Amino acid sequence: MNREETLAGLRKSPKVDVCVLGGGINGLSVFRELALQGVNVLVVDKGDYCSGASAALSRMVHGGLRYLENGEFSLVQESLVERDRLLRNAPHYVAPLPTTVPIFDVFSGLGNGIVRFLGLTRRPSRRGAVAIKTGLAIYDFLTRKRALMPKHQFRGRRSTLAKWPALNPAIRNSATYYDAWVSHPERIGIELLRDGLSAGPNAAALNYTTIEQAPAGGFLLRDGVSGETQTIEPTLIINATGGWIDIANGSLFPEGTRPAPLMGGTKGSHLIIDHPGLRDMLDGHMIYYENEDGRICILFPYLGKVLVGSTDIRVDDPGTVRCEAEERDYILQSLAFVLPGIVIRRQEIVFQFSGVRPLPASNDSFTGRIPRDHFCTMLEGSGPPVLCMIGGKWTTFRSFGELAADMALERLGRPRQLDTAERTFGGGRAFPANPDLWIRELAEATGISIDRAAKLFARYGTDAQDVARFIALEPDHALLHAGYSARELIHLIRQEAVEHLDDLLLRRTTLAITGELSAAMTNAALDILAAEKSWPPPRVAEERTRFLTLLNDRHGVTEETLSARNEQRSELCETSAKSG
Repeated sequence: MNREETLAGLRKSPKVDVCVLGGGINGLSVFRELALQGVNVLVVDKGDYCSGASAALSRMVHGGLRYLENGEFSLVQESLVERDRLLRNAPHYVAPLPTTVPIFDVFSGLGNGIVRFLGLTRRPSRRGAVAIKTGLAIYDFLTRKRALMPKHQFRGRRSTLAKWPALNPAIRNSATYYDAWVSHPERIGIELLRDGLSAGPNAAALNYTTIEQAPAGGFLLRDGVSGETQTIEPTLIINATGGWIDIANGSLFPEGTRPAPLMGGTKGSHLIIDHPGLRDMLDGHMIYYENEDGRICILFPYLGKVLVGSTDIRVDDPGTVRCEAEERDYILQSLAFVLPGIVIRRQEIVFQFSGVRPLPASNDSFTGRIPRDHFCTMLEGSGPPVLCMIGGKWTTFRSFGELAADMALERLGRPRQLDTAERTFGGGRAFPANPDLWIRELAEATGISIDRAAKLFARYGTDAQDVARFIALEPDHALLHAGYSARELIHLIRQEAVEHLDDLLLRRTTLAITGELSAAMTNAALDILAAEKSWPPPRVAEERTRFLTLLNDRHGVTEETLSARNEQRSELCETSAKSG
């Protein structure tokens, strides 16, 4: 992922078969598909890879149980197939998630679900036991041949409250079924990128880069890191910018020929809560519940904390979304409804995030009714054709990328050479049947401790081998009490196109989202990054301000909070030392 080499190659040969705009999960998926077919393909993103909606998903890998009432059976079936593929192809990051649905009525929602399915109403409604039982029976039927996870089961009120005594006592039943969750979605994006780049010199990628119309015709590539510009001559452009599709089309088509709006996204906000009692009470389950207004909400353990969400609000500008105070209050109110005895203090919210669902343009007054399916449309103009990827959910990124790639291959007159359906990638390759044995052997081969090897395996799967070997080459030291080391961060910076501090702390690692990031850790990571980039002091100060502003404005984490965590980490360390 050497930036200078990539830019030098484009200067030498500006012609590319396909330029993919957007380095989110769908853009990286179609990039990978095309690269592996031998297509000369370039992917660019105006920010970092997976820094938009692909960093703000609910961390679920699921079929979409609630989409059944919209009649989106083909989407649910496709999603379940892709969910099961991810369980096999990315077992280091995707794992089964038992999901429990609290039920407060028996027949509620059945009749309204039918008329909604027929398109006669847009109103949300509470879903009773019969409606949920029907949906779960369809879920089981669609996965019957693969049967990777248990079928659903129903519990009565007594057995439900015996297992989860904190649930709202008005509950009538509960249903438990299995979906999946993803621990490091942004890292999956990086792994797709690396798999595509492994195809050879025909594949190239640049983050922090934009494309625009050149004054003399054609297109201009603008590198946001160096400020350098150069012409580029794509045969086909794929617009995979999600919620930014219409904005991107504005820079691709001359004024007066720009297409009608294609997107109409909605915002979903989430909270990460540090509440050990709540985490332990969940017992490894996701609670998939309805708020009093009928809006679906989720609650499940996530990397030692608890993830709660989400909202569904129309937005006009995808670049400015953040979790607003009223959204935070709504999410906490929904939590208080399903678990009335749980009290969340403001300081227990350690991180918040919000992203735009890339939905098709729609005038529907009820956002939950907007189709979640995906499709592609080809736009023709005076320049190269533009293939727009519309819609899509995170779970179906592979099949959506395959669909767009097949349309691109047809346009280019090239055959498909390779199928990615069963292709493992990243740390999912050669995944061991006995992880404990694999970890012990890694520790023995590299000289790192078994505990360190286990942490690396949890973060990178079998790619931990490359990280551990790099760490073992030179003396290393732990970075405070965050479980990361200096050499590990250096490896990420050198191998994974890290250009800014937020790339490192928000996406290549989970330090920020888990609330483990402190002011001291921030400064230590910045020192390492600055040394690697040879930044002068003014540039370092600028980068620090940039990151702290982003963390405060978008994620609700203030500089004062980071400083307070310094003391908390020190107290934890002292307690651990005394107990040891």
